[in-house]
Amino acid sequence: MVASPRESQRSYYDASMVLGKPMIRARRPSVVKNALTGSAIVGFAAAANASTIRADAQDNFEHVKVPDVPVQRAKTSSQITSGPLAK
Repeated sequence: MVASPRESQRSYYDASMVLGKPMIRARRPSVVKNALTGSAIVGFAAAANASTIRADAQDNFEHVKVPDVPVQRAKTSSQITSGPLAK
């Protein structure tokens, strides 16, 4: 279905789907607000990430008890003994 000339004149995009001058004029007031909002969000995310990394770097793990000898686990059979995969 091809748009009639009247319908294409009502669009904010030209025939090659590039923003027309009316759309650019309509979006101009929002550009500064959107840039400031985006900068604030990126700044908050960067600050949260930096504070988390700084807090993790301060932890020295002295409160964690590390055993001298690794814990020996009981040897178990690796075969499946029940269920649909049992042989």
